[in-house]
Amino acid sequence: MADRRLQVFHAVAKRLSFTKAGEALHMTQPAVTFQIKQLEERFNTRLFDRGGGRISLTAAGDLVLDYAERILGLSAELDIRVAEMTGQMSGSLLVGASTTIAEFMLPPILGEFNVRYPQVRVRLTVGNSDVISNAIATHTLDIGLIESPVSLPSLQCESCGDDELQIVCTPSHPLASCREVEARSLLAHDFVAREPGSSTREVTDGYLRACGVEPEELKTVMELSSPEALKGVVATGLGFSIVSRASFEKERQLGTLVAIPLRPRLTRSLSLVYPKERFRSQVVLSFVEFARNKLKELPA
Repeated sequence: MADRRLQVFHAVAKRLSFTKAGEALHMTQPAVTFQIKQLEERFNTRLFDRGGGRISLTAAGDLVLDYAERILGLSAELDIRVAEMTGQMSGSLLVGASTTIAEFMLPPILGEFNVRYPQVRVRLTVGNSDVISNAIATHTLDIGLIESPVSLPSLQCESCGDDELQIVCTPSHPLASCREVEARSLLAHDFVAREPGSSTREVTDGYLRACGVEPEELKTVMELSSPEALKGVVATGLGFSIVSRASFEKERQLGTLVAIPLRPRLTRSLSLVYPKERFRSQVVLSFVEFARNKLKELPA
């Protein structure tokens, strides 16, 4: 129900690009430009400064953006409230998740949620914990599932389960015969690491330091950003890695990889993240409850 001109303005203002706004709205650039011109004529002032191939918001543009976000938010809330009164569970759900959760934990949760609520359209965005948290803070996503707590004051972070990180290697690797492995024992073997910036890497580095081992002491032979690629490299016998237990359950059952717990055990909390003080639709609330229960059912 919101004014189309405000919707177009909001898209341009958030992206500072007529072209990107047009792509997001499935509009041509001339059509986007026309809508912005109409709005500027309505307010009798420029909303964007244009120059050097870039655009920026004017003071009036900043003011309009503030009101546009509130108006568009209320319009969406109105649609949702009316739908809920008529008993409909429908609409969109924008979910963000860190890589391990997105690839190995979330698919069955999303599948079951879709079976229960077939009129809800879920869109999943995958990124590291910082990217997902920032997207929720700017209302680009409705809810996030990540492997590390957040400190942004505008976000609610709720622990909803635990994830154990274990050593993974081939059955012929020297570590495969161990029941448990202490951190210092890892120094004698080649290590395949996750990339810097990933939650798995941060948690692992913190654990090693707490055990008196500097991460730089490990014989790191490769750094990979994909859990699937990492498992493939480890399966060649190049070295061992430390990854989420959930990420190699299939390989463990097939016998291509073995898992050895660390001593002491290395665990991290799985967290649901969403805005603290913002209207949340019944769709979002239902997904929070559904995902919370499913994540707590994960094997310990």
